[in-house]
Amino acid sequence: QVQVVESGGGLVRPGGSLRLSCAASGSIFSINAMGWFRQTPGKERELVASITGGGSTNYANSVKGRFTISRDSAKNMVWLEMNSLKPEDTAVYYCYAYSGHKNYWGQGTQVTVSS
Repeated sequence: QVQVVESGGGLVRPGGSLRLSCAASGSIFSINAMGWFRQTPGKERELVASITGGGSTNYANSVKGRFTISRDSAKNMVWLEMNSLKPEDTAVYYCYAYSGHKNYWGQGTQVTVSS
């Protein structure tokens, strides 16, 4: 069994910054990719950023230049540095770890951008 746990969400003013952390643990043979999705009520979950074991990254157009994803593969950890936050970034952010042809999800952490 694999557990994925996120932390670091909260309330921030527009233009501010937050850093999300995520750790995967348990019966993990190898993790091919890790990343972040986000979801708001009534909308589908959307990819925010992902990173492979080799360090290749992918970002949603809406966050390019503002968010940075990084990873420590040895520790099965991933971080999302979020800068210049906007109200439209408000969502529940979910971390995932892709291993053994399956996605493992965290419970989500709320990010609220509001003045």
